[in-house]
Amino acid sequence: MSDNDEKSENSEGAGTKALAALAAFGAAWVARKVITVGWKQVTGKEPPGNPEDPHVGVGEAIAWAVILGASIQAARLVAMRAATRKMRRVPAGESQ
Repeated sequence: MSDNDEKSENSEGAGTKALAALAAFGAAWVARKVITVGWKQVTGKEPPGNPEDPHVGVGEAIAWAVILGASIQAARLVAMRAATRKMRRVPAGESQ
């Protein structure tokens, strides 16, 4: 591999990483909003603002942490993979 090929891959990698990070941030923000609305609809109350608050039950705090954490991580993963795939222009059925 020549120096030019390595430089091209590094600059493309940086752009891909920046786009993936931006997509992950946006997906996490949207996921948190959606999960908050869903929590309000299911439980009829606001989600725990501070799970360490003694007025918040342990079960409720754990449920909120698990649901929110898993949802945000899943949204970030999907967004990062989609952004990376778009930048690399790999057809959806192919793997590298």
